[in-house]
Amino acid sequence: MGLLQLAFAGAVGYGLYRYAKRSKASTDRVAFASGETAPGNFTQIRNAGPDAMRSDPPRWDKVDEASDESFPASDPPARY
Repeated sequence: MGLLQLAFAGAVGYGLYRYAKRSKASTDRVAFASGETAPGNFTQIRNAGPDAMRSDPPRWDKVDEASDESFPASDPPARY
């Protein structure tokens, strides 16, 4: 009888664990603002600018904008 109760308690615990893990899962990527990702987009490239980021940068100027627009290019922007 004790083994059956232990198995039942384990099954209930596993079910609660799976439920909690599923409800906390986020479909958005870390670098993307909410709604920026496209499920069918294989490359998952976000738009340039601070509006497309999940967290707001403390400051944002023209050099930051040019650098963000040129990513993932190998050369830095010409604005210093």
